[in-house]
Amino acid sequence: MSGALTRVFIARLAGIAVFDPRGDQVGKVRDVVVTLRHGNHAPRVLGLVVEVQPRRRIFCPMTRVTNIDAGAVVTTGLLNMRRFEQRPGETLVLSELLDKRVTLLETDEQVTVQDVGIQQERTRDWSVSRIFVRKAGSGFRRRGETLVVEWDAVSGLSLPDPVQGVESLLATVEKLRAADLANVLQELTPKRRIELAAALDDEKLADVLEELPEDDRVEIISALEDERVADVLEEMDPDDAADLLSELPTETQEALLALVEPDDAEDLRRLLAYDDYTAGGMMTPEPVILPPDSTVAEALARIRDSDLSPALAAQVYVVRAPFETPTGKYLGVAHFQRLLREPPSTLVSAVLDDSLEPIGPTAPLSQVTRYFATYNLVALPVVDESDHLLGAVTVDDVIDHMLPENWRDADAEGSSDTDDEVTHGA
Repeated sequence: MSGALTRVFIARLAGIAVFDPRGDQVGKVRDVVVTLRHGNHAPRVLGLVVEVQPRRRIFCPMTRVTNIDAGAVVTTGLLNMRRFEQRPGETLVLSELLDKRVTLLETDEQVTVQDVGIQQERTRDWSVSRIFVRKAGSGFRRRGETLVVEWDAVSGLSLPDPVQGVESLLATVEKLRAADLANVLQELTPKRRIELAAALDDEKLADVLEELPEDDRVEIISALEDERVADVLEEMDPDDAADLLSELPTETQEALLALVEPDDAEDLRRLLAYDDYTAGGMMTPEPVILPPDSTVAEALARIRDSDLSPALAAQVYVVRAPFETPTGKYLGVAHFQRLLREPPSTLVSAVLDDSLEPIGPTAPLSQVTRYFATYNLVALPVVDESDHLLGAVTVDDVIDHMLPENWRDADAEGSSDTDDEVTHGA
């Protein structure tokens, strides 16, 4: 992140190159998507519209942007190649906000928006912070005075306060952690729950669905359009997305899988083939995978990705080509603590732990839990009979499957059938 900007004016971004982590150009920035909000909440930046070849515009969420500097945008490389379609409530800054007439509150005069400044907050979210405006010219002057003001120094960049609606509730809960927001949703009426869930962005809704009980999340996605559900499934961890799909009728599963990106759909179909309480049913097919000739520096750069859970970032899985699951021959794992102790130029093949016996995809939960307890693991490789890496089971997924189904409910702590449910799951 050296040289990264935390404040930038959007006109500067127009046309600049977008790169993946390896330095390959993905496309160019064509616009920035924001959503206007109510009251004193600054417009939130949702992401970038990126033009890729051949002249196709896609959406890149700001959560996928790792670096913005004076001449380039760097992403995680994990971009959905589906064509961008503007949704209700979304505003394109370059196309819709520039040249927009707003009112300067201090003088009550009409000014024209020339540029919009955005900044990254402590939460890593981006929001509109400043507005570059031009006053109307007077006399023989062709151009009026220009000035930069705070976003709330003008009217026209906030939505009117609703008489009734979900926006005000959204503004009060959008900063909550996903687990806490899931608790809020459970306390709402069914109608209000669906309204609030539908108002969340795809990534936030994906995180929340992972924290909700089965009945609630089925209720929510059943009320959404299939295209929206497909977008949310792509944002979810594959194992959680597969769990959600498994709760739906077969025809609904197939309809949604047809809308998901082909690579993601292939992963989900593979996970759906396994029983929920097996290693294959619990695993994620997207652990950190590297070839044996990668360096320690490359491995550390991969596990530094903030989108990785701590358990997935704890170790790197080293395999022969191909390097996407199911991979070539599995060689072993490199633990991050060992990586930290080695020179950056060392090859990961020199620091492999090949003593950890991987587990098969059909291994039951009871066997998986014994592995974790015996070897004090946070993640465990899953391989097939030909030693191809299929994925990894993480300790958080094991705990989720060991707990009773109603563990999220407030009264679950004192439930008398807890032991029976855990035994059944094991």
